[in-house]
Amino acid sequence: MELLAVEAAARGIPVRAAEEAGLTGPAHWYGGPVAGARLAGRLGFALLEPTDDWLAELPEQFTGRQIRAATVADARAIDRPTFVKPPRDKSFPADIHTDGSRLSSALDPATPVLLSDVVTFAAEYRLFLLDGRIAAATRYAVFGRLDPRPLGTDRGDRATAAEITEFTDHLVATAGHTLPSAVVVDVGQLLDPYRPGHRWAVVEANMAWFSHAYAADPARVLDVVLRAAGPREHLRPRDLAFER
Repeated sequence: MELLAVEAAARGIPVRAAEEAGLTGPAHWYGGPVAGARLAGRLGFALLEPTDDWLAELPEQFTGRQIRAATVADARAIDRPTFVKPPRDKSFPADIHTDGSRLSSALDPATPVLLSDVVTFAAEYRLFLLDGRIAAATRYAVFGRLDPRPLGTDRGDRATAAEITEFTDHLVATAGHTLPSAVVVDVGQLLDPYRPGHRWAVVEANMAWFSHAYAADPARVLDVVLRAAGPREHLRPRDLAFER
């Protein structure tokens, strides 16, 4: 957030905290979904986000695993190891559950969730997409542990960047119309125990205005954030379906 604030200030964009009194719009937003939803009407910004079932509706060639959109009630009925996560927000921790007994009793049974096969990602990368192209990218995890690193800084990384670009171009050509024009898509190297090497797969999609930039270029990340959560009067017709 601090890096984006510095970049915004350098562009002459005033940066204010959500709690600050006397805020007026039109404005852009970078922060949590609860405060964003509360302030969107008063400050006149539109929040773009992928649909709850986007990942579940992707062809398996892009996910590398079976994923289905469900509810907390469905998750409480699972009887085999399953990765359970909220579709977009962080309303409860994403985790592997052998059954549904460890899910919080405080969760509404109707709360949307994604239920996924359990897989292993060797490395995970965050892509900030603008109009279907990668505007900024960063590695953020290795075998599930946080390990941010800029992408494309050495020969090996450049090869990885080329693979990611090829995979993303194919994804956008097939399913780009199902995403807002400014969004974050996380991809990873999916390990297959039955085949050597790895394959690329989508981890998830996220709201750009609520996504950590990690080691990505803040200037390019800000370009995506400004589109993803900007004045409602600037909303493009293709993005109307993705407004929160």
